[in-house]
Amino acid sequence: MTGARPALSACAEAARKGDRDRYLCALFAPTDRREALFALYAFNIELARAREVAREPLLGIMRLQWWRDALDGVLAGRPPGHAVAEGLARVRARLDRGALLEMIEARQRDFDETPFASLADLEGYVEATSVTLACQALALLGVEDLAARTAARHVGLALGLAGLLRAVPFHARARRLYLPADLLATAGVEAEAIFAARAGAGLGRVAAEVADAARAHLAAARALGPRVPRAALPVLLPARLVAADLARLARAGFDPFAPRLAASGLGRRLGVVAGAIMGRY
Repeated sequence: MTGARPALSACAEAARKGDRDRYLCALFAPTDRREALFALYAFNIELARAREVAREPLLGIMRLQWWRDALDGVLAGRPPGHAVAEGLARVRARLDRGALLEMIEARQRDFDETPFASLADLEGYVEATSVTLACQALALLGVEDLAARTAARHVGLALGLAGLLRAVPFHARARRLYLPADLLATAGVEAEAIFAARAGAGLGRVAAEVADAARAHLAAARALGPRVPRAALPVLLPARLVAADLARLARAGFDPFAPRLAASGLGRRLGVVAGAIMGRY
């Protein structure tokens, strides 16, 4: 025995590299459903990276258009020669074309330099991206339970908001801003100060408000726990990662630039394992 790790499919490898949190949680799905989740998560990564990998915005917009055009072939079982498209085509019977298109359309917002006007607007973006993704993941697992879908919505919102807080330094380096403009104005925080990583206590107050919203969604999701079937767990387990991230952010005084936040931490990953064993998210 060599001890070498078994080779991953192209979609699984893309998910592992681009979205370790969802990849880790997908490992607790039934063996015959994991590749479906990996394909969906790899698709989401393709959309999320459209702005990042393009040398100029027009190229990123064209990348999104390519996926719009590719969907018809994917859903007809005739995908273009792309590993992620081929992965999606293999599970096309459980895919919702409208949901996938919604995910694509939502990513057009990544090319808009204007900050979200309010927390409600930001949550609308997260609803179309992270929540739609979670509901599609439930469909791939064959879970149609209303309580599970409602819990997935709240977990998706919490995960999306917490993820954007974690990404503040990354977005700042690219001069991108996802935090609500009204909260920034009330706290007296200028965009340029965030881009220069010197926003101070005002940014902490804004981050605390966004974190509070994420925590509220987390609590709402967990309140549904007794009614949610265990089959939904791989989609809901990210709640444990969100809880760990929000706790670390609070310990850092809600400063998104705090150095201690850069390390992912073994403890948060072990929390997922514990949740999978106990059947609790």
